[in-house]
Amino acid sequence: MKNIYQLNKDELKQLKEIENKYYMFPIMEKINNYVSKYGLEETMNYLHEILITSKSEVDLMLEDRKNKGEIKDVSQARKSIVGQIFSNSIVYLFLKNKEFGNVKDKIFITNKTKDKLFENMVTINVGGETQKPDMDLIIYSKNNDDSLNKCMIISLKTSLRERAGQTYKWKLLMEIATTENPIKEKYNIKYEQKVMPLVCFATVNFYNEINNPQHRGMFKFFDNSFIGKPIKSDFISNLSSLLDFANTKLI
Repeated sequence: MKNIYQLNKDELKQLKEIENKYYMFPIMEKINNYVSKYGLEETMNYLHEILITSKSEVDLMLEDRKNKGEIKDVSQARKSIVGQIFSNSIVYLFLKNKEFGNVKDKIFITNKTKDKLFENMVTINVGGETQKPDMDLIIYSKNNDDSLNKCMIISLKTSLRERAGQTYKWKLLMEIATTENPIKEKYNIKYEQKVMPLVCFATVNFYNEINNPQHRGMFKFFDNSFIGKPIKSDFISNLSSLLDFANTKLI
């Protein structure tokens, strides 16, 4: 039996904030149903199904909010929250898995990516200007003095039609900046950090685009890529494997 971990006050606050978001109510109900059927780890592989089957309920909530004058446009509101639903679902399941003992105690997750703890780590200077990656989640470990030990940044996309390429291009820039090469000198690229992040990607692939050769080639640039579907693939991992990947790479 797994060891039960007592989440700290910040982690409990994260869970409470997610549970209290109105658009997460139908999602939470389905997540809990899937957990009962598949368990905490495997449920991460069904986020595509959970999001798709929750759409009509979320739309009803948005229509109700429009009728009350709380929002003006249902389609615009839907577009703005779909990414948040994906992000919040991962954070919720990650923390629940940590509570159950599937994630090591010293590993943490956040969607507050502008925290000062990470700001310098993701800033690359190019000829006096700065370049930062597109990142939606950060999974990290800390030293005993609360300084950053290791970390992983994750770009989340519900569809590959979105700008998934921005993050892997930043990773290439980081690799150029941390090796001796003429390109670094030519463009005055500087990146001098003690902690270099792993760069990962996660999707629910709403439009079945992952078999497109151009998209498949993109995955090779990430340290790992994950999908919220229960599929077997040699170029993208099930989302549940994110837990073991973090346990292995961040401690």
